[in-house]
Amino acid sequence: MKKIIVLLVLIMSFGLGDTELAEPKPDIDNPRKFIFPITKWDRKEVNHIISSANNVMKFYGPENTEVVIVAYSQGINSLVKNRDSKIKKRIEALMTYDVEFIACGNTMKTLKIEKKDLLDDVEIVTAGIVELIERQLQGYIYIRP
Repeated sequence: MKKIIVLLVLIMSFGLGDTELAEPKPDIDNPRKFIFPITKWDRKEVNHIISSANNVMKFYGPENTEVVIVAYSQGINSLVKNRDSKIKKRIEALMTYDVEFIACGNTMKTLKIEKKDLLDDVEIVTAGIVELIERQLQGYIYIRP
């Protein structure tokens, strides 16, 4: 029985391969750059985006990544201080790894959200969608989990 288990483990381990990294490989001087949008105030979706960002950083190493999350439309609610304490804790944890969180100023005006309503260290830009465009032109990879 033990031989069968060992054989199965060996067979399974050969079937699993590591992702082959493209050149140049990521490092501190040449990080992988990602940008994620949050457009809905759906806790399950927001948590999925936060988890995806976290997984990317775990894979490459936080020192080898630049991660940006842009919230606009109803997604901006994820960056409001008193909306959800669990999401707030997860966002603040990512901020300790220099993940940038950006709020759309146009959305803030529309929804009457003020800077003081947002989590600390959230950057505000004029238009979230324009930030996504410009970051992609700067080499950030757009990820929509």
